[in-house]
Amino acid sequence: MRDATLIGVVQDVDGSTVSVEIDPTIPTGLVFVRGEPHSVGQVGGFARVPLGFLDLVGVVTRVGAGAAPSNTTAESATQTRWLSLQLVGEAQNGELFSRGVSQLPNVGDKVHLVTNADLAKIYGAADPADGYIEIGKVASADSISARVNLNQLVTRHSAVVGSTGSGKSTTVAALVQAIAERTAFPSARVVLFDIHGEYARSFGAAANVFTMNIDAVKGSLGLNVPYWALSFDELVPLIFGSLLDDSGRAFVRDEIVRLKRASLSLYPVAGLAEAEVTVDSPIAFSLRQLWFDMHVLLNATHTVAGTGQSRDTWALELDSAGGPLFEGDAQNLLPPTFVPQSQAAGAPKVFLSAAPLNIRRQVDVLASRLRDRRFDFLLDPGPWSPSLDGRTDADLDKLLEQWLGYPQAITIVDLSGVPPTVIGDLVGAMTRVIYDAMFWARLLSEGARERPLLLIFEEAHSYLGSGESAAKQAVQRVVREGRKYGMGAMLVSQRPSELDSTILSQCGTLVAMRLTNSTDRQHVGAAAADNMNGILGMLPILRTGEAIVIGESVPIPMRTLITRPLISPDSLDPVLVGGKEAGGWDRQRETSDYSGVVLAWRSQSPYSKRLIRDQS
Repeated sequence: MRDATLIGVVQDVDGSTVSVEIDPTIPTGLVFVRGEPHSVGQVGGFARVPLGFLDLVGVVTRVGAGAAPSNTTAESATQTRWLSLQLVGEAQNGELFSRGVSQLPNVGDKVHLVTNADLAKIYGAADPADGYIEIGKVASADSISARVNLNQLVTRHSAVVGSTGSGKSTTVAALVQAIAERTAFPSARVVLFDIHGEYARSFGAAANVFTMNIDAVKGSLGLNVPYWALSFDELVPLIFGSLLDDSGRAFVRDEIVRLKRASLSLYPVAGLAEAEVTVDSPIAFSLRQLWFDMHVLLNATHTVAGTGQSRDTWALELDSAGGPLFEGDAQNLLPPTFVPQSQAAGAPKVFLSAAPLNIRRQVDVLASRLRDRRFDFLLDPGPWSPSLDGRTDADLDKLLEQWLGYPQAITIVDLSGVPPTVIGDLVGAMTRVIYDAMFWARLLSEGARERPLLLIFEEAHSYLGSGESAAKQAVQRVVREGRKYGMGAMLVSQRPSELDSTILSQCGTLVAMRLTNSTDRQHVGAAAADNMNGILGMLPILRTGEAIVIGESVPIPMRTLITRPLISPDSLDPVLVGGKEAGGWDRQRETSDYSGVVLAWRSQSPYSKRLIRDQS
């Protein structure tokens, strides 16, 4: 009796690619196996090749004349039905599935359909205890859960890519909600860099949100990133706005080391001697004092030449009583009132400081940044803001406890209020701080080897592109070395072609959603661990919320319908027509009051009008 699952025979083997001649008696479309319908020759479907106690499993990547072996005649190619299989793994005794194949099929071997029962064995039962989480349903068999291996997803890194509107944010929210499930994974740790402020509503009380707009999310905390915890190379572009020349960098470096050592002498910390302090040591110092010292050096005038730069030689304006009019206020960024330089005959000669540095413009930029309230999260970071002599109310242990040690599994860093020009530098700095902390804590229980950590980078293409940046350097370090220390990265992008190729190539799992741009599809295909060009050719026609998952965290490549989270991120498309309940173009026109628009604009908060209304 003929096996109902038989669909053809192997006619050509080229490495892991197998050409199959479909049995001419097999009908096109559907066949029924034990009452269940199965599609024959669907790209993205599965087939198996029995070899004794082994079943080789492959993905259908091509169907039709193009799937015929290269040596096939044109007549045979068109008159015979063909399909190409990409072998991805094998199952022993029809039960235990593993990636990779120990042997290849021969010409004439039978090829069979993979039934739903076979798929259920390959994917296994949905049990979080075995390290898998459910993210949706297999598109070709909606009774089977689509699952990913958490160990591989996190430590081998991943990328979620798709065009705008394909469902990336919803997919990320679904993944994070599954990871943060308190019963199964009570010690999970996820840090999500949220560029547009769209994820807080998805997680509610399960997330710890840091934002510049604390009115936006109930229970959120102010975003504080102490500038003195940054490395010198991270700090310079943030505080000076442009690169210093070599002499300027050397001077600023020496000044920061001086201030850090002075701070350490007043406020010692365990494990660090004053002589061991470098410009990158995370020791608090005052940027305001740095500005004041540099301003004085460049702008101070003196009544006698060549007597040095001490305070005693300053040529200060005098008040009516003959005392100094104003000696300056570093904390409030107020400079001293120096006598203008003058060499007029018959009057005391007043000389300008002889400092050879050409950094006056950069010093002015530093003062401007310190006055700019938009940069308070960095330059005036709450309890981590130093006094002029370097004293702070809180140290970095409290900062790391907030970011990584809270009872909530998810930390959302809402960057929607951060000036766009510094977002990349800020993401890079925070990533590097977290990485360094986890690297040096690798033998401690708070480290990521005992409690692994996942970093999620939204809109990654905007700061992880081809150019050099602090973010790119920090994330490259995570994807290259983070696995050894329990740190994983997930990139989320609508333009994978703009991502750094080194970073994308390190992503062991790709969750590819609808991609309409051919260049983006080529980059995804090049980064895929398997030779899946055939199945990835389906990317332009995927439905919203549907993804092709390829890589180390799944047993075999799978086309998946992602389960929508209970509450979707705040990234849904507005409704123009047909949404009278929620607004749109087809609702009744109403009287407008744009005073609220101006209020929100000026206060840089979309919640200003609501808060004022609630208070009244």
